[in-house]
Amino acid sequence: MNHKVNSFIEKHTLLKKGSTVLIGVSGGPDSMALLHFLHAIKQEWQLHLIALSVDHGLRGEESRQDIEYVKKMCRTWGIQFVGTYLDVPTYKKKTKKGTQVAAREMRYQFFEEQMEYFNATHLALGHHADDQAETMVMRFIRESQPKALIGIPFKRPFSNGWIIRPFLTIKKAELETYCWEHNIIPRRDPSNEDSTYTRNYVRNHILPKLVERNPNLHTNMQRLSESIASDESFLQNEAEKVVSEAVTFKKIEKEVVFNVSAFNQYAPSLQRRAFHLILNYLYGTIPKDVSYVHEEHFFQLLLSKRANTSLDFPMGLRVMKAYQTVLIRFEDGKGRRIHSLLPVPGKVLLPDGSTIISTFAKAYLKESRNSLFIDSNLVNLPLIVRSREPGDRIVIRGLNGSKKVKDVFIDEKIPHHQRDSWPIITDQTGNILWIIGLKKGITRNSKGAENFIRLDYNKTNLAHM
Repeated sequence: MNHKVNSFIEKHTLLKKGSTVLIGVSGGPDSMALLHFLHAIKQEWQLHLIALSVDHGLRGEESRQDIEYVKKMCRTWGIQFVGTYLDVPTYKKKTKKGTQVAAREMRYQFFEEQMEYFNATHLALGHHADDQAETMVMRFIRESQPKALIGIPFKRPFSNGWIIRPFLTIKKAELETYCWEHNIIPRRDPSNEDSTYTRNYVRNHILPKLVERNPNLHTNMQRLSESIASDESFLQNEAEKVVSEAVTFKKIEKEVVFNVSAFNQYAPSLQRRAFHLILNYLYGTIPKDVSYVHEEHFFQLLLSKRANTSLDFPMGLRVMKAYQTVLIRFEDGKGRRIHSLLPVPGKVLLPDGSTIISTFAKAYLKESRNSLFIDSNLVNLPLIVRSREPGDRIVIRGLNGSKKVKDVFIDEKIPHHQRDSWPIITDQTGNILWIIGLKKGITRNSKGAENFIRLDYNKTNLAHM
């Protein structure tokens, strides 16, 4: 066993010489074998070892005796020890979480605190090959994403260092033998035999049947986990490139916008991962009630022939498709309206981070799509930047008569969700001078005009600019 573990440590660079290593120790055979093994290689690797033991407050006197046992063994082996009591029952009641989840959250919080306190580089845990197989079977039952089959990582970032699991290729039976060979009499948690918990059911009833069919199951599953992890890492990097190239993130309003055709150019596997990256950005942590059903509906929306359609996700997140544009945002950002005075000279900051700047100019220059020159003698100041209002009409350059602003939006295929927050500039009398980026109103110049107002729209985030 020693050779197998040492090879695994070296293959995946789990340790570095001179490291401070914390060890999560419950008193059971897995963690006691790990504690003894790391103690045995302590001199070779020049390790500073600290054992951490937790009483979760779930088994009364029995769990207190577990901690005392670990403390006693650490004293015998000359290993620094830190024990703590965590009131999991109260935390569970307060957070309304299951026993296993509540215990894990409190335990890892304690681990993180100790990592920071000791400035440790590694936290070693005793997960083994049976744990890996159980985890992968459980996730296969519950999950629909390929990455769920990665299983337990042998190494991952944690606090100011790494969590490492040197025993992931070692079977439970091998650890029991290791304890017997080294005269270690571990503690036993009777709750591990309670098949009410899904993990215990998988351990006690499903895995034995699978091992009967394939004695090498544990080895195969660890190799599968590492292979999927490698593939997933590559695909995730490619998906990040997709997001960078095809998706726009609006940080001020925390919105996501992309063009359907541009997004659909990429392979479905990358689209799925990009979709999850988008959700991670918006939610922070994706809620558990976001399921594969939401993913299916999202991709059906992308293929929909309807000009305007939408989906509602948990926590008020809405996915809206308008023509070829998809906008994803929370409902509290819906209908953000604008109404600001625009002094001359001066500047208005719009909700999406864009700006409209006004200045005086002595000459009329060629206009661009994002600039407008107005004869200052033909407008009533102050200028106003506002959202559309019912009945709004604009007299458009080159057209006879006026046109409804609503019809301008329709002609330009502006999505419904953007129309109420699209900036319009008027003078004090309500005369529409400019629907930003779309249409300019008639402002006939006075003969020999020498004074103009110049308007510039900068840092645009509008769909059709």
